[in-house]
Amino acid sequence: MSELEAELRKAVRGEVGFDVTSRALTTMDASNYRRVPLGVVAPHDADDVAAVLEVCRDHMVPVVARGGGTSIAGQATGTGIVLDFTRHMNGLVSLDPDTRTAVVRPGLVLDRLQEAAAPHGLRFGPDPSTHSRCTLGGMIGNNSCGSHSVAWGTTADSVRELDVISGRGERLRLGQDWAGAPQGLREVVDGELARLRTGFPELPRRISGYALDALLPENGADVARSFCGSEGTLGVVTEAVVRLVEAPRARALAVLGYVDEGAAAEAAAGLLPYGPLTVEGMAADLVPSAHVLPRGGAWLFVETGGESQDEARARAEAIVRAADVVGSTIVTDPGGQRALWRIREDASGTATRMPDGSEAWPGWEDCAVPPQRLGAYLRDFRALLTAHGLRGTPYGHFGDGCIHVRIDFDLLTEPGVAAFRRFSEELAEVVVAHGGSLSGEHGDGQARAELLPKMYGHDMVRLFERAKGVWDPDDLLNPGMLVRPAPLDADLRFSVLPREPVDVAFGYPADGGDFSAAVRRCVGVAKCRTTSAAGPAVMCPSFRATGEEEHSTRGRARLLHEMLAGELVTDGWRSTEVRDALDLCLACKGCRSDCPVEVDMATYKAEFLHHHYEGRRRPAAHHSMGRLPQWLRLVARTRTAALVNALAAVPPFAWAAKRLGGIAPERDIPRLAARTFSRWWERREKAPVGTGGDLVLLWPDTFTEHLSPNVGQAAVRVLEAAGLRVALPPTVRWRTPSGGGEEVTVAMDPMSLLRGRERVCCGLTYVSTGQLDRARAVLRRTLDLMEPVLGTAAPVVVLEPSCAAALRSDLPELLHDDPRARRLADRVLTFAEALERHAPDWTPPRVERPVVGQTHCHQHAVLGDAPDRRLREAAGLAGELSGGCCGLAGNFGFEKGHYEVSVACAEEQVLPAVRGAGEGAVVLADGYSCRTQLEQLAGVRGRHLAEVLAEGLGASG
Repeated sequence: MSELEAELRKAVRGEVGFDVTSRALTTMDASNYRRVPLGVVAPHDADDVAAVLEVCRDHMVPVVARGGGTSIAGQATGTGIVLDFTRHMNGLVSLDPDTRTAVVRPGLVLDRLQEAAAPHGLRFGPDPSTHSRCTLGGMIGNNSCGSHSVAWGTTADSVRELDVISGRGERLRLGQDWAGAPQGLREVVDGELARLRTGFPELPRRISGYALDALLPENGADVARSFCGSEGTLGVVTEAVVRLVEAPRARALAVLGYVDEGAAAEAAAGLLPYGPLTVEGMAADLVPSAHVLPRGGAWLFVETGGESQDEARARAEAIVRAADVVGSTIVTDPGGQRALWRIREDASGTATRMPDGSEAWPGWEDCAVPPQRLGAYLRDFRALLTAHGLRGTPYGHFGDGCIHVRIDFDLLTEPGVAAFRRFSEELAEVVVAHGGSLSGEHGDGQARAELLPKMYGHDMVRLFERAKGVWDPDDLLNPGMLVRPAPLDADLRFSVLPREPVDVAFGYPADGGDFSAAVRRCVGVAKCRTTSAAGPAVMCPSFRATGEEEHSTRGRARLLHEMLAGELVTDGWRSTEVRDALDLCLACKGCRSDCPVEVDMATYKAEFLHHHYEGRRRPAAHHSMGRLPQWLRLVARTRTAALVNALAAVPPFAWAAKRLGGIAPERDIPRLAARTFSRWWERREKAPVGTGGDLVLLWPDTFTEHLSPNVGQAAVRVLEAAGLRVALPPTVRWRTPSGGGEEVTVAMDPMSLLRGRERVCCGLTYVSTGQLDRARAVLRRTLDLMEPVLGTAAPVVVLEPSCAAALRSDLPELLHDDPRARRLADRVLTFAEALERHAPDWTPPRVERPVVGQTHCHQHAVLGDAPDRRLREAAGLAGELSGGCCGLAGNFGFEKGHYEVSVACAEEQVLPAVRGAGEGAVVLADGYSCRTQLEQLAGVRGRHLAEVLAEGLGASG
């Protein structure tokens, strides 16, 4: 243990982490930059903060304060000690509705403050798109703004008082009239009054530099306000008194369509006199699906408020009438508004990919100009992009003249980095020429601080340095930011990654087959760090259960980045740090859809496990549950299901089996079906089937086959009732007759199931445990069996959502060299999709019952559930299913050591929903894991949608 670490452990009550994982998780924020810290401290209180500063001052080690780690300019990274306020100093101290103030700790997430203020009709004004994970301390450090800044201003406008510890350890209470000013600051200001009165541009989003003009006597000598936006370089905030504003009782959202972003920008300033709450802009390039928006190539999102819904709508209608638009819509429904706002908020992630899939990066994320000059600035900005051969799609706070943009810089090669510097220098001059600020929201950090002389001149920058010297004479706090800055092209996070593609098993088609590019997808916007799953969202259940960065999608991506870099994590694929971080990944695939940049941690986990255990002994669970299809097939062939069930019911045998299999002792071993689905299929009395209906292949997945054949039986009944011809995949290899055609379905002779010994399999259990060589072998055998079917028009209906997702996504990505894989993946349909596409005129039975339950996480992430919702509606099944993850997630919840996290995931949404269900409600759970979790934790029988519809058909169906 180093001397520094030992002294810190002795001095503070909070956690001190000098281990590889703690350091790796904080090497980056949401910027292009990377610095490896010496250690991380999670202080318990202000005394801990003071102690850390004292120890670090003795050792001359720099200190960086960090909240949610979503800063985009590099200011939340450092080479010394990182203070993590999110673990302990994250509370709401008090809230006074009468004075409309709240006292907060720096690690408090903004949404938690909003939730506490909402019952009083109040809210905190600024609301960045990262509101679900950014912290108040970080917002104060960056002087954050958000979409409602045209109404409620910046964070500085909402700060009353700040408790701060300076670089020399002084505890100061900052406020107006020089309250809390460190000794010497007033003298610096009094000697530079003329410069301070003339040296700052007038615009609503001037965030760059220090706000020394707030210390002018005519501005109330507001030390707290001047501290906002100092990016942790002057002192460390330990508590803040913030102002709250009255929230409108009702809101309306007008979405205005324009030909392009230039037209939208020109129009934005003209809407301000109508008193909108927001004037946000974005173009079509950032909208995954524009069908939910009015006609246009770019849009303004203009929100209005009022005492009533009618008043809010009337204000929105007035704005629509005044605007020269090509299309418009007004939404007053809160759910509809949230859906539209998600499109805008996700732009910070979706902007990281160009339409062709190439990468784009921050660095010039949020310049701001006077709103009246926004259109002219955008034209010059576009011209500069073209001149440099670059691309980017602007979006952001058009009403405040603040533009966000990700640009496709080449930050991987020396010429590309040199071009990045040239562009940055030239763009800074363009911004200044329009009277703008280099930063309009996210701070200067390392990305722009070097260019501040272009905006302020050298004399003002020297004045900034003098102010920094008063607050922090030892340059202890976040050095290299704002004053005496590090070069904007140094410390780039990409420079440490391997230049040649890493040898991997999956194809990573969206990343050019490059695993490093796949890992680079995570840009740190940290949507995975939300503490509650909003609506149908899934990502990231393990973070919500543990609250640990290590168990977030971003945390795991950071560790994989460091593994590839090889500087901090030095043992590559054998890394225990990466293994441990991935251990609590449920492989729910939620990040594949909920992450704005579509990080696919389930695939990365499978890839890692494949390499980590290559040539080594695997955990017992990989053999017991990873090879589940083999064991269950053996039981079926030997007809020993009854014996296995009997033994599993005897405690000593069950204990031994669980211990040998690496299964959590708290779990019950599921009962096997006495008769498999395939045997039922062979022996059932076939009803006459017409020849007019489409042929569909019903996939006998492992769970339906051996554990819940009743689901398969119900599905057959419903599909045939809908007029479809149902068959099972072949179990012997057939030669495709010349000419192909549907006649090849003679392979559906049910007796072939008795003669053949091979079975189709999606390979899910092998993939989820990282047994990718075995998964490939299983999938190739499956493709051999399915080859004759691939020459027909028959779709493949898969009842188990996780198996359908595996066939649709994992199959073509794992067998990227086999064209048959894509052909089969394209055939896969869910139960609801099959009915909607192949029996569009069929009317399902009217069940007329309320439903509760949970959309399967793989269905949400990969397959989509719109057809299911339409089918439920047609059947009179009323109600919405919850989001999140059931927590069992295949083998995850059964593995030893995962039980508590598994239960915590279930307790988040699905179990409360089921417990609160009214009498007569149907508990829907299409996934076998979901049904098992409900049965074992709540004693409730969940049902597949096919079962509910089959019951609705009646006994004669």
